[in-house]
Amino acid sequence: MFDIGFSEMMVIAVLALIVIGPERLPRVARTLGHLAGRLQRYVADVKADINREVELDELRKMRDSMQQAASNFQSTVYDEISKASSEVAKVEGELNAAAASLDKAPEPAKTALPEATAKTEPSKTGTA
Repeated sequence: MFDIGFSEMMVIAVLALIVIGPERLPRVARTLGHLAGRLQRYVADVKADINREVELDELRKMRDSMQQAASNFQSTVYDEISKASSEVAKVEGELNAAAASLDKAPEPAKTALPEATAKTEPSKTGTA
């Protein structure tokens, strides 16, 4: 944080001892220690908050990209489904047209069966 060497710290300690006095110096040092601890905790909390915000922003970007990909996939699937349904409708129409043309086709001529001719002739073996 600050670039203070050991010699500068000794000069500050000697000046504090002279200015504050030996009776109040431990109390002032303790108070300064508590304030320095609070400052460090505050800085650590701010850093943690900033890191959380950055991570949250990254997660939001990731969520947006995933939603974009899902939307693209969904539109592709819908396009393919519509193509397939139009092809099915086309084939169904062709089948209906083929079935209709089969219904309109003339029926083949019926040929007489040999059994039918045998029933119409009178029987010669019976009693008359």
